[in-house]
Amino acid sequence: MSLRPWRNIERRVSRQIMVGSVPVGGDAPISVQTMTNTPTEDAAATIDQIRRCEEAGADIIRVSVPTKEASAALRQITRAANVPIVADIHFHYKRALEAADAGAACLRINPGNIGSEERVKEVIAAARANGCAIRIGVNAGSLEKDLLEKYGEPCPEALVESALDHIRILEDHGFRDYKVAVKASDVFLAVAAYHQLASTVDCPLHLGITEAGGLIGGTVKSAIGMGSLLWAGIGDTIRVSLSAEPEEEVRVGYEILKSLGIRSRGVRVVSCPSCARQGFDVIRTVEALEQRLQHIKTPMSLSVLGCVVNGPGEARETDIGITGGGQGKHMVYLSGVTDHHVQDADMIDHIVRLVEAKAAEIDAAAHPALDAAE
Repeated sequence: MSLRPWRNIERRVSRQIMVGSVPVGGDAPISVQTMTNTPTEDAAATIDQIRRCEEAGADIIRVSVPTKEASAALRQITRAANVPIVADIHFHYKRALEAADAGAACLRINPGNIGSEERVKEVIAAARANGCAIRIGVNAGSLEKDLLEKYGEPCPEALVESALDHIRILEDHGFRDYKVAVKASDVFLAVAAYHQLASTVDCPLHLGITEAGGLIGGTVKSAIGMGSLLWAGIGDTIRVSLSAEPEEEVRVGYEILKSLGIRSRGVRVVSCPSCARQGFDVIRTVEALEQRLQHIKTPMSLSVLGCVVNGPGEARETDIGITGGGQGKHMVYLSGVTDHHVQDADMIDHIVRLVEAKAAEIDAAAHPALDAAE
């Protein structure tokens, strides 16, 4: 039994599928996705953006494939990518066939938009032949006309009915390597739809609050919506939808997962909002540290507190900590214990060096054989 039962999250039981080399669902780690925004026809620009997203930690990256030219570029893109590529398909079923042949690991489709059942059968056959998964993407902004007429407006029941209709198409053709999303920009609508769907199906669920907004507003909406679902154990892969660069979506995704103790990557910063008691400029210090520590992938924690009111207590819970002192002299904590002082002028560089050293120490302990070989 956990010593802290109030931290336990009981994850919904789902079957597992593979998106390329990444398992989704079951007991697999919750994967973090994003989507490129470069013209896919420009393979070089798209690959460059994929590299930045990979560096930020993206497990899966989605690429829009609206044209035949995009399909042609996708072959080069999938070969260059180090993570599975999902081809985003709307309306034209031939783009799905081309994407499957071009190396896409997953096809994001809405079977109802593909056309006749014969066309859907062709897409399923192409996915099966190429080892592709399929993501059914239901969105409140593009619900079928008959469902809008039936329910009068987008509602949880309409989103779930749309998803079940599309699932039935795949199941009728014996295809089960699929995951489902029921997204909406309205947090209440999306969360209610996911709860209903989660209790109805056993497939993996892709979480998202679509069209969430800019970096700040979209982060807040996504954290509330996806955070509440993840806390309830719902969700197997996530994409934070922001009007921002895609690597920012990845970073926010990890922050949501880190805040719930679900998955860790990089430095988790605990910092105070700052007040008149601060012994150094907390805001600028945290900004600088977050920027300079982006290259750290090793999970670890850092507390940055402006004074000694809460500083020692927070430092006891983190790998490295610093609290503000008088006359520009601040206390550094290592593994929760007071260790030494540092002056204002050296503080940021000093913390960066400590974090890098701690990361190397953690990595060496985790991979002793590899470290010895090097």
